[in-house]
Amino acid sequence: MPLIKTYEKEEATGELLEIYEEIIKLRGEIGNNAKLFSSSTELLKQQLEFIKYYATHETLSMPLLASIRVCVSNQEKCNFCIDFNSALLINKAKWSSEDVNMLKDKKYCEKLTKEENALLKFVINSVKNPHAVSENTISELKEQNWSDKDILDALNHGARMYATDILFNSFKIEDYQV
Repeated sequence: MPLIKTYEKEEATGELLEIYEEIIKLRGEIGNNAKLFSSSTELLKQQLEFIKYYATHETLSMPLLASIRVCVSNQEKCNFCIDFNSALLINKAKWSSEDVNMLKDKKYCEKLTKEENALLKFVINSVKNPHAVSENTISELKEQNWSDKDILDALNHGARMYATDILFNSFKIEDYQV
C-alpha cells in the first residue's frame, strides 16, 4: 500500500478524471507513474506534458529514452520503473531480455547507435556526478552531432527519472499492484 493516497480511475472526479481520460487515450491505461501524482492534479498535468513532449521527440529515440530510464532507475533500485521500461524495450522496441540485461549491467547496448550510447553514458554519469561534467564532455557529444537541445533534453529526462525514482521509493508506490 502506498504511503500517500493515490486515486484509481473509478475514484477520480473533475479535473483528475479529465487528465486520466487523456492519459488513457495516449497510453491505454493509468499506470502507477500517473497514480503517483494523482493527489496533486497540477503535478499530474506537468507529468502528462512531460510524457507528451518526449513521446514525440524529434531526435531522441524511444529506445534511447527508455534506456535512460532503465539505467537511472537501476542505479536507484526502483523496481517498478526498471520493470516498466524494460518491458517497453522488449515489447515495443523488440529488444531481447539479454539486450536489456546488458543495458542494466554495462550501461550500453548494441541496439543503440554509438552516438546514442555516448549520450546515455553522459546522462547516467551526470545524474550521479554532475560536478564531473566538463566542457570537454559536452564538446565530445557535439562532435557526435548532438545539439545543445538534445543534450539538455536527454539530461533533463534522466534527472526527472531520478526524481521520479525518489518519489516511487519514498512513497512505496512500486510495491503497489494495479
